[in-house]
Amino acid sequence: MEKSAKCTRDEATACSPSPCPCPVPIVHRIAALYCKLGAPTGARRLIEGASRGEAEGGCKKVLQLHEEIPAASSRNPFSLQESCPHNLTRFQPKREEILKHFADKNSKARSSMSLNSEEGLMCEAISHSSQSSAPSPLPLSPCHYQCVSTLRGHSSYVSGLAVDGNSLYVASSDGHIRLWPLDMGGTAVQQEGSVVAVTNSSIKCLMATSDGLVTAHQDGKIRVWQHAGRRKGGSSHLALHGVLPTTADCLRTFLFPKNYVDVRRHTSRTWVHHVDAVTALALSPDGGYMYSVSWDRSLKVWRLPSLRCVESIAPAHNDAINAVAVSSDGSVYTGSADRTIKAWRRPPGQKRLVLVGTMERHRSAVNALAMGVGGLVLYSGSCDRSVVVWEGFDAGGVAATRTLRGHAEAVLCLAAAGDVACSGSADRTVMVWRRGAEGEYSCSAVLGGHGAAVKSLALVLTGGDHGSEREESPRGGCSALICSGSLDCDVKIWRVT
Repeated sequence: MEKSAKCTRDEATACSPSPCPCPVPIVHRIAALYCKLGAPTGARRLIEGASRGEAEGGCKKVLQLHEEIPAASSRNPFSLQESCPHNLTRFQPKREEILKHFADKNSKARSSMSLNSEEGLMCEAISHSSQSSAPSPLPLSPCHYQCVSTLRGHSSYVSGLAVDGNSLYVASSDGHIRLWPLDMGGTAVQQEGSVVAVTNSSIKCLMATSDGLVTAHQDGKIRVWQHAGRRKGGSSHLALHGVLPTTADCLRTFLFPKNYVDVRRHTSRTWVHHVDAVTALALSPDGGYMYSVSWDRSLKVWRLPSLRCVESIAPAHNDAINAVAVSSDGSVYTGSADRTIKAWRRPPGQKRLVLVGTMERHRSAVNALAMGVGGLVLYSGSCDRSVVVWEGFDAGGVAATRTLRGHAEAVLCLAAAGDVACSGSADRTVMVWRRGAEGEYSCSAVLGGHGAAVKSLALVLTGGDHGSEREESPRGGCSALICSGSLDCDVKIWRVT
């Protein structure tokens, strides 16, 4: 049956048969068609957000979809015609109309925005769900956010971020560490970044300490760096303080056969060595211990400041360990590709960690862990695209209380401070989550703009009373500075208020 090409907005999204002489906005029409082809709702938000001038790459995305719609129609015409009475290619706007539409929108947007910043207002709720109940919509929680700087010049993808005072350290997979000065109260990074350290092994993660940095590497080593003043040109640099395991540890263990463990067929190493990439690091609350995990399935404990390896648990999991976090009471949590999170605790009067629980909720590999709300809430991110909230540490019974959903692909990294948590994903976005007074969660912002997966995050609360992180949040007058590092080799710095 013949249909008019002009439809109402409801007809574009629900295929209502009632025609209307008012044409639908071009972006909404393409978004509706894209969803009928099986796109996730996150893609629709991106496209429709582009119509407001908030997404810089929106025009390219729409043009790409414009080319894909006829091909998709020809591949599966029956199912598409069944779900929508309109002919898709006839319903498709012309390429020239799309370009003109975006040119008009962008010109209006630029008049109300600064030329060197990207900012927006989230006006859409993101739903959260728990496995015990179906997803339910959250109340609206708009939040102002702005991309204040994009740090470029990294020769390889960004693998780790660490904020130390007013400095941002960026680690790359090529073994370089760069220092970028941050202006916490300003709107941009004021100076150029400088290379402060170079290693011959890819860096997997980066952690700031009271007197320097610690980096974990692909070669199974952990390197400890200390501040070493400034060079002739005035730029600061880091000096290598030690490589773990230290020479003393190696000499102490290599003489006795009982210290050797089999790592593969006909190959053995002493228990102080990681034999695969070290993926994550964490410090105890008192700074007396450092914990490292590896793809070799081991958890190792290092005493500080002596850098001595005092304990190794192997295997701690049935598959590679990707993340480690420490709660405020000193309990250690490890997340693995075996889909579990394990809790370890040192009983009073004992020197060794003991397994006290295994937490199972994710349906795929656990990629990231982060502690928030003063070390009382654990967040876990997984390849199943969800972030699970674990609570009850102060009561002695840990349980999953929320499952935060919204990402279209795997969650690769997490960061948390106070009542704010951030999740970075392979879908190239960062989602900012806010915890309410009664423990409920809402998505405050979806930060887009990266050209590849978001691999690392750093989060700093920059307003309010920093000594009482639990009571402060962006809604309560505290702003957050979020740094996101991506496989596109760029770092973006966001201010969320």
